[in-house]
Amino acid sequence: MGINEIGVVGLGRMGGGLADLAISKGYHVVGLTLGGAPRELVEAGLVEVSDIAGFREKLQPRRVVLLYIPAGPDVDAALDKLASSLEPGDIVVDGGNSYWGDSIRRHDRLKARGIDFVDLGTSGGLSGARTGACFMAGGDKDVVATIEPLLKSLSVPDGFVHAGPPGSGHFVKLVHNGIEFGMLQAIGEGFDLLTRFHEPLDLDGVLECWRNGSVIRSWLIDLLAEAHSDDPTLSKTTRYIEDTGEVNWLVADALRMEAPIPVISQSVMQLFASRDENGVWAKAIVAMRHGFGGHPFGPNASVVAERREGRVGDIYRPKTV
Repeated sequence: MGINEIGVVGLGRMGGGLADLAISKGYHVVGLTLGGAPRELVEAGLVEVSDIAGFREKLQPRRVVLLYIPAGPDVDAALDKLASSLEPGDIVVDGGNSYWGDSIRRHDRLKARGIDFVDLGTSGGLSGARTGACFMAGGDKDVVATIEPLLKSLSVPDGFVHAGPPGSGHFVKLVHNGIEFGMLQAIGEGFDLLTRFHEPLDLDGVLECWRNGSVIRSWLIDLLAEAHSDDPTLSKTTRYIEDTGEVNWLVADALRMEAPIPVISQSVMQLFASRDENGVWAKAIVAMRHGFGGHPFGPNASVVAERREGRVGDIYRPKTV
């Protein structure tokens, strides 16, 4: 029998969007979030619970509960409460940006308590949460196979992969985020060069041209074109690029793996530089990041806290040659 109901812990921008998408596709969705569920979700059919223990009562075995909360100690706290409340064979899925080494440990810890665990890299931004995401799953084959139909129904066509064993979903998403940083930096620098030409350029026209048929056409170019058309001087953005710190983990992993990633590493260094000096490239990156993920225009205390607390442990398992 297929899965027709899910629980969601964390009904913010991503978790809430996916909960809404699941409801629209006929799933019975039970949710929990700090501060209470958004009214529109409850009106759409979400069943809200007041604590984690409520998932056992409101969902039938084999339960599937998705976590969309910031990486760090809060994930461990939620997992411990879920493990105490759910029954053996139930499945917990961490869809946030947790560190892959932490996910391996969490899989092993929950497995010992009879709870199955899947680490699920989630991409697609806010629009993906509302209309269809991109999922990268890591976990035991039989467990991932159980939730694969659910995840495919919440993804865009061909937007699901079982990447490999426990930890691999979050590792693949981490690499994805590193690539994203490199692309953002290159586009931002290129846009900066356009503004430095000795005569004014039709920047709206150039970006629109690049969106259609060029080698660098992409969603990021789309977002920059839309942002520039709406705000030609990018006055709504600041030079300060805020981030939650995941790609820092990737740079550290690459050092231990002795894997050269100069573009990704330099993009992180440039991100730091954006916090100390002015630059059009930084404003362009801020505009694109806000477009796909709702990231803030400038410093944000809650994001800083997430960056500092997100990675719980430290693990690297060298590839066997």
